[in-house]
Amino acid sequence: MPIKPIELTKLNDKAANVYEAVIVAALEARRINDENKIEFNTLLNNLIAGYEDEFEERDNTEQIKISLEFEKRPKPHMLALQRLMDGQIKYRYKESDEKENK
Repeated sequence: MPIKPIELTKLNDKAANVYEAVIVAALEARRINDENKIEFNTLLNNLIAGYEDEFEERDNTEQIKISLEFEKRPKPHMLALQRLMDGQIKYRYKESDEKENK
């Protein structure tokens, strides 16, 4: 997989600073990764549910096919950074406790 550099100045345009942009992208990458895990586990569970005996010798070509499909997908961190650069991620600051008490 080729390395794709990201211009930090473009990240500054999307957030107050680079660190904030990295945090936003990391949270989005975690969300994407969680969705991928759920989808992967669902597909594997549906595949395994078709077999009656767990200890029976069987060919796992379908499991390999599913795994390879998920490996070919864009990595969550790269997808999150691209979404941030394209302006597809909306984020806001949490209200602090001090502002809520006033």
